[in-house]
Amino acid sequence: MGGFECSTHRLLKGKRLDEIAATKHDLFVREDYLRLRGQSMRTAREGIRWHLIEQTPGHYDFSSVVPLIRAARETGTDLIWDLCHYGWPDWLDIFKPQFIESFGRLAGQFGQLLREEGDDIPFIAPINEISFFSWAAGQTGYLNPFATGRGDELKEQLVRAAITAIEALWSVNPQTRIAQVDPLINVLPADPSDPIQVQDAENYRLSQYEAWDMLCGCLKPQLGGAEKYLDIIGGNYYVLNQWILGGSFVDQNNPRYRPFREMLKEVYERYSRPLFVAETGIEDEARAAWFRYVCGEVRAAMQADVQVEGVCLYPIVNHPGWDDDRHCYNGLWDYPDEGGERGIYAPLAKELQIQRSYFKESFGRNWQ
Repeated sequence: MGGFECSTHRLLKGKRLDEIAATKHDLFVREDYLRLRGQSMRTAREGIRWHLIEQTPGHYDFSSVVPLIRAARETGTDLIWDLCHYGWPDWLDIFKPQFIESFGRLAGQFGQLLREEGDDIPFIAPINEISFFSWAAGQTGYLNPFATGRGDELKEQLVRAAITAIEALWSVNPQTRIAQVDPLINVLPADPSDPIQVQDAENYRLSQYEAWDMLCGCLKPQLGGAEKYLDIIGGNYYVLNQWILGGSFVDQNNPRYRPFREMLKEVYERYSRPLFVAETGIEDEARAAWFRYVCGEVRAAMQADVQVEGVCLYPIVNHPGWDDDRHCYNGLWDYPDEGGERGIYAPLAKELQIQRSYFKESFGRNWQ
């Protein structure tokens, strides 16, 4: 799969990000999908831009998303839609009940649009990375609304909003599939001989499951969770997803590094739900080597009977950095020229073909 960066949050200085527009994916969406197909990638992660769709409460303008729906249909590309990728309209307060109500109505309207456009079995990720979102926006003040000390409150709010959105989608089309996407992490104590540090690190590590546990109803059932809301699990995994508690990140050369295959296996055994790697990638010359590592770990997990259904290279095109607009070289393709052509990063393209051949050899023709 290829994932198109679609963040739309406001920065602390007030600037509204729109990564779809910044990468000109909105202008060259058909060409981008054809590029995916040229690499035998037939599924993409996409996002709608709520702040454009509902600029006035209750008035919906889907002109920013209809071209993507139709380009996908014309090119035979399957899409997994993010409804909220860190951004929402300025007239909403994310902590208020109105946020939940408005998000549910948006989901219902979007579900109806997909049905009218002929998408019989849509795939929807209601809220991207509830765990990271609540930590960054509610606990540490990194993301809008830049709150601190309210991470648990925001996590519960986002879980309620996701459940409301799912019910709205199912009321329009009961066949809608739901992907719940969050990072997979590993946290280690600085001193493994200190039982307090060991417990603190383990508590932090286990917090990665809180949103999924709430959604499936085994944690804080008063939020309305149930097993049906945990349909498909998407795990995001980057080089910075393992670290020492209160210290530095842990890389693959560290003997304490936990193999990614084990992390996938733990999630699968915990929930018994199909998985996919919803985001993975790295910047610059390490791109091919990192993709090689992740794919090797996915194959190892699958050979251990873990149901992994796909790997999403994310982002699939280079994009401007959130905080500084720097040119991030982390995709398979670069910024487009005036005609919509994007230069390809050849080492990653070569590795993609190699890994595809390994998956086919191991698991058959269903792996494209």
